[in-house]
Amino acid sequence: MEPIAHIRSDFPTKFGVPRQAGLVEELRAAVVFEPPYRVPEALRGIDGFSHLWLIWEFSENKRGGWSPTVRPPRLGGNVRMGVFATRSPFRPNPIGLSCVRLERVELDTSDGPVLHISGADLVDGTPIFDIKPYIPYADCHSEAAGGFAGTAPEGALTVDIPPRLLERVPPDRREALTGVLAQDPRPSYQDDPRRVYGFGFAGLEVRFTVENGVLTVVDIVR
Repeated sequence: MEPIAHIRSDFPTKFGVPRQAGLVEELRAAVVFEPPYRVPEALRGIDGFSHLWLIWEFSENKRGGWSPTVRPPRLGGNVRMGVFATRSPFRPNPIGLSCVRLERVELDTSDGPVLHISGADLVDGTPIFDIKPYIPYADCHSEAAGGFAGTAPEGALTVDIPPRLLERVPPDRREALTGVLAQDPRPSYQDDPRRVYGFGFAGLEVRFTVENGVLTVVDIVR
């Protein structure tokens, strides 16, 4: 297989990326097609769908070999589950699947047709192998069981961003950044209130600490 497109997102590295698509709807990204696939006719009818499936590559997690069990962050990183019972990036084939909202279609740009999406959980530059429409009558199963991830994560962090630091964030990115921080970007096995964590977002380096359920942004560097 070869990539048909790549994602443009605000995350230069995987640290800080939400653990599932749709958790932070305010996140904006764009699907930019490779030259052979910059054909407007290939998108005919896509604007009739509100959501899309993206099939992509865990390009930041390539490694030799594989393990039949992994440690899901949802279980605190201390319990092993079968790799095929998880969405871990460490798989025999590094393929990811994300359901995103289609915000709009832009057919005539310098990069050809572009899909503007929200809720994406992908690192900037992630290769996309295919795009398929989300079809509610077939893809939505209200009776489905979610196993150990059957309910939405609880205990979102309270986010404290001092106004002087928030001013360094573009206005159209502030709500998305707050949503990302509230999801607790830290690895599940780290809980040191003295440690300063940091990740890239929208051309910025965001640094923060976490203590007693409160995430405090201590610096934002351009």
